[in-house]
Amino acid sequence: MTPSSRLIAIVPAAGVGSRAAGPSPDGSAPLPKQYRKIAGQPMLRHAVRALLAEERIDRVVVAVAPGDREAESALDGLARVACLPCGGATRAQTVTNALARCEAQADDWILVHDAARPGLPAITLRALIDACLHDEVGGLLALPVADTIKAQGGADPPRVGRTVARDGLWQAQTPQMFRAGLLRKALAHAEIRQLPVTDEASAVEALGLAPCLVPGTLSNFKVTWPEDFALMEKFLDRT
Repeated sequence: MTPSSRLIAIVPAAGVGSRAAGPSPDGSAPLPKQYRKIAGQPMLRHAVRALLAEERIDRVVVAVAPGDREAESALDGLARVACLPCGGATRAQTVTNALARCEAQADDWILVHDAARPGLPAITLRALIDACLHDEVGGLLALPVADTIKAQGGADPPRVGRTVARDGLWQAQTPQMFRAGLLRKALAHAEIRQLPVTDEASAVEALGLAPCLVPGTLSNFKVTWPEDFALMEKFLDRT
């Protein structure tokens, strides 16, 4: 890291997360899952606090949907946090908008982290940063695939089409860490070519680059289904 470069975390939190959304306080509409409480606090707050545990991170930028009424209270009192109403229709658009609004310099490091991953341990975050600071491309947290993987064949009912060899397969997590200049270029390239971007690493890969894989941890799983909240609460209770 050069003397002038910074570490800036971006948390895209503009989605609804309908698969795990809960009732809103006034019952008017589903509450986006990032605001559902785990261990007494909104999930988004846990995810942001996990990033703030790393002193090298200059600030955390939370990108929310325009008109969002929950983020300010969910993040109240947290230092080094900026909440920007710059969410787009997709994750890639939200990150692109946040990059523009946070005024990151090309050499700054950007760590993009899911709001639905509140179980990120400080030691794992530290390992990612230590590995990426000396890497020409950047990288991401990921876990080697342990289970046997089946590709679906028949659709009604679902049937196995084939077994996929798991050797060399990794399950991507976040944060994913890249220089701001590279990340802007990768996201713009993917948008122009209408490439599917499921995470930041996939956009960087589309440029012909190979991000490094840094071992993640089970507690850093993505809260996706309603039953995941109870499981995550057990992990958070241990910290």
